[in-house]
Amino acid sequence: MILKRGQCLIYRYDHEELWIEPWGPNGLRIRSTKGPEMPMEDWALLPAQPAEADIAITDEGATIRNGKIWAELSKAGKLTFYNQNNKVLLEEFTRNRREYKYTPGVRPKSFASALNIKSREFKPILGGDFTLTARFESVPEERIYGMGQYQQPYLNLKGCQLELAHRNSQASVPFMVSSLGYGFLWNNPAIGQVTFGKNVTTWQVQSTKLLDYWICAGDTPAEIVEQYAQVTGTVPMMPEYGLGFWQSKLRYQTQEELLEVAREYKRRNLPISVIVIDFFHWTKQGEWRFDPQYWPDPQAMVDELKDMGIELMVSIWPTVDHKSENYQEMVEKGLLIRTDRGHPIAMTFHGNTVHVDVTNPEAREYFWNKAKQNYYDYGIKIFWLDEAEPEYTYYDFDLYRYHLGPNVQIGNIYPFMYAKAFYDGMQAEGQENIVNLLRCAWAGSQRYGALVWSGDIHSSFKSLRNQVAAGLNMGMAGIPWWTTDIGGFHGGAPDDPEFREVFARWFQYGTFCPVMRLHGDREPHSEPLGTTGGGLCTSGAANEVWSYGEEVYQICVKYLELRERLKPYIREQMKAAHEKGTPVMRPLFYDFPEDRVSWEVEDQYMFGPDILVAPVLTAGAKTRKVYLPAGASWKHAWTGKTFQGGQTIEVETPLDQIPVFLRNGAELPF
Repeated sequence: MILKRGQCLIYRYDHEELWIEPWGPNGLRIRSTKGPEMPMEDWALLPAQPAEADIAITDEGATIRNGKIWAELSKAGKLTFYNQNNKVLLEEFTRNRREYKYTPGVRPKSFASALNIKSREFKPILGGDFTLTARFESVPEERIYGMGQYQQPYLNLKGCQLELAHRNSQASVPFMVSSLGYGFLWNNPAIGQVTFGKNVTTWQVQSTKLLDYWICAGDTPAEIVEQYAQVTGTVPMMPEYGLGFWQSKLRYQTQEELLEVAREYKRRNLPISVIVIDFFHWTKQGEWRFDPQYWPDPQAMVDELKDMGIELMVSIWPTVDHKSENYQEMVEKGLLIRTDRGHPIAMTFHGNTVHVDVTNPEAREYFWNKAKQNYYDYGIKIFWLDEAEPEYTYYDFDLYRYHLGPNVQIGNIYPFMYAKAFYDGMQAEGQENIVNLLRCAWAGSQRYGALVWSGDIHSSFKSLRNQVAAGLNMGMAGIPWWTTDIGGFHGGAPDDPEFREVFARWFQYGTFCPVMRLHGDREPHSEPLGTTGGGLCTSGAANEVWSYGEEVYQICVKYLELRERLKPYIREQMKAAHEKGTPVMRPLFYDFPEDRVSWEVEDQYMFGPDILVAPVLTAGAKTRKVYLPAGASWKHAWTGKTFQGGQTIEVETPLDQIPVFLRNGAELPF
């Protein structure tokens, strides 16, 4: 049965109900369930704005059109999506006899098959809901971008299998942009996987009540990403301090140590916008307050930093120790995640802990109020919301249950709700232009001021190469605020010549990331200061720009000053991200979609529309090849030499230079 209800096209057959609705410009939302009623959560999507869809129902099926996209629904329930030029964008993969249609003299639309494979397969879970598989036809030459952050070097994800789950350094943000001219959001926070195969594209989740996705058509990648931003939200405007340099290490152990580093930056007349207090500055996990033994006067600390023009960011973890002063109250009120089996422990780092259940509105309010009382009221306006996946000691997703449901069914929503908890609290205090640093994100996280970093990655050239792909795909997935630990997190000794090279190249790359942030767990470690509270943890070696020898120091000074001079340009890119969802850093094809070669380049990117960046990603490199897109002239930022686009050139790469080219002679202060 096919019917129309308002602006919704509905299909019913054998307990399945399928809805197709206009959602945003040139977009359609598709939902399907075999439950008693359609679940109504919007998840990543904002509420739909009124739209006029063109719906037609015939004896052979139905069509629905919204702007540049239209869908054809066959009588047997198969969906095919087209753009305004009637080009097929995406087609469900179905193999059964019901799809066979024969008209004499006309090629059949699909062929009869004995395989009996469904495009939308709901497989009941005994006593529960459904495992779900959604299948689509694959176009082998299609190129796919977005999907979040995975630690791999591949920008084009065609041929990849991706876990739809979060881990430390992995963020599943299930929005993709296709070279065929469509964008696709898997609007389901369940744990699963997607395979972008050569023969079939398959989305699968372990437990769910429904199929839910959104698809749009666009003539360019930019148009697709901007339409996605309209239906999921954009970032706030980046505050001024976000444009500069952020200093961090594992971990400043005392108030005086942190202040002395800030003073040294000022004594050296070096630009610095933000300094960071990392984890275990607290009494116990889940108490969210400074340990007074090591941080005796937070207000004086914040005031001195503000007098120097430096904002303070403080690390927050959602873990609550069983011995915390807040644990019993939070258990009684049901504010913590639950373990379906065994003892309620989710993480065992320095204590037995369980996480705040941020899917519970009451828990979000409780969590924020503690942070407000113990941090925000001192004037601390930026939070490092760490452990945002959340991280478990063991990633047994079927073990945990949240207020909104079992982890396997809604677990990927956790970082989205974590960001929302603090965004809502800060907004209620009247703060504008909110930005908080998180180690994870899901679709829509951007609208809650989420600045995402790439997690606890290795300190090596191989890891640096992975970050280029990760950052670009995060931008294409609708997360324009992204950063890395400059130098990587795990390892690296400041006096090691090999690591100094990695650090110098990473620092240059970090200059051309949306946020320039130095962090890392350097070797060797120092000893703990005590046996309780903020004294429990060791700290890494020095990680300031002067910690790596005079040659590297001079390189850092050069790029710190360059970042400062580029602030007006970066501010314009942040405005575009805020207003349209434009990624600050993006693949070459974003700005040059007509240039075929630009779609194949995976180790260069555009930083805004006028700066092309080609990071040095191998040890000992004296030169590297750079592709200059057609349709523009390109000026070498360091030599001033101009080249015509549409060619690959080889440039020298002395240790103090990252290859950078300016589009059409853009006048920028290099």
